[in-house]
Amino acid sequence: MDNTIRVGFLGAGGFAQAHAYALDALKYYYADAPHLEKIVVASPTPAHRESFAQRFGFKTALPPEAIWERNDLDALFILGPNETHTPQLVRAIAQPNLSLIYVEKPVSISDKELNTLEMVSASGHAKFIMVGFEFLQKAPLRKALAHWRTGVFGELIHFRAEYLHSGYLDPEYRQKKQHRFAPIPVDGAMVDLGTHVLSLLTAFLGNNLQVKSALSSGRFKDVPPEADLCTTVLLEETTSGAAGTLVASRVSAGAGDQLALELRGSRGALLFDSARPDCYESYLPDEGWQRHEVNSDYLPASKFSSDYVPAGWLRALVHSHYLFFGGERGISFIPDLAHGIRVQRLINQIAEVLRDD
Repeated sequence: MDNTIRVGFLGAGGFAQAHAYALDALKYYYADAPHLEKIVVASPTPAHRESFAQRFGFKTALPPEAIWERNDLDALFILGPNETHTPQLVRAIAQPNLSLIYVEKPVSISDKELNTLEMVSASGHAKFIMVGFEFLQKAPLRKALAHWRTGVFGELIHFRAEYLHSGYLDPEYRQKKQHRFAPIPVDGAMVDLGTHVLSLLTAFLGNNLQVKSALSSGRFKDVPPEADLCTTVLLEETTSGAAGTLVASRVSAGAGDQLALELRGSRGALLFDSARPDCYESYLPDEGWQRHEVNSDYLPASKFSSDYVPAGWLRALVHSHYLFFGGERGISFIPDLAHGIRVQRLINQIAEVLRDD
């Protein structure tokens, strides 16, 4: 890796705080981590950006527009509201000093923006762009993906995936989140949660997923009818003809942060459930059901603190940073801009199906 990388943040919200943590933690987990200089954080609110800079060690706090005048950055994290992602990404790609760009999902909020990104992606810009699908770097999902790709489970027959929250069942919480009621593909359960699941399905199953039908559910008098609180999607993997379902929900009683993935092939099955976050399960006829305890195994890249302790969600974010800054890829799947575009195409297909209904 490069010895020193100068970093800027566009965004100073809660998730930016998680990224600030990952920057600081990187050197503890990876002996070959680069030296990172936190140069600037940009946010519209002066008090908020200045507090963020002081708390997390950024040298300068600026309004967002001022960041494009800087030539002292090597890496930029785009962490603001959904509607800022595409315009800021396009401007970042045009910055000659930037070589690394990390953009949170979704990469766009309209067909027009997505078409723009497809043209930019094909332009030969030479930037390394990574999209914030951090679940791909959870230790058991990394191992499960490598296991699935061996082909031992046979041809895919059917699959199921879901990502469930429950917070919007609370009327007081819904009142606080009025700004999150924009329809797909701007916001909603499918944009917030479903993108992560579509990213996983694309990584495991490839680029030939097609939306066959979709239906939204969960109606409340204080929520606009076009808001997406829960959406169920029927998908087809067109190479194998396999069918599967995806559920993204903000109104699933009893769910805190529940992610599940189930793949059934002609010779076996593979399952992951965040209720058991440090393992995945597999079935093969000659092995029966096996539970693979992965925990914090990021070997050989990292041995800290141990491969057998529980990992936690932030550990995957730290590994995402390691890959972003040039760390050894190993078995990791890299969610580049092309991957982000494919996921967003599926989101836009879902939005179109829902509009047609």
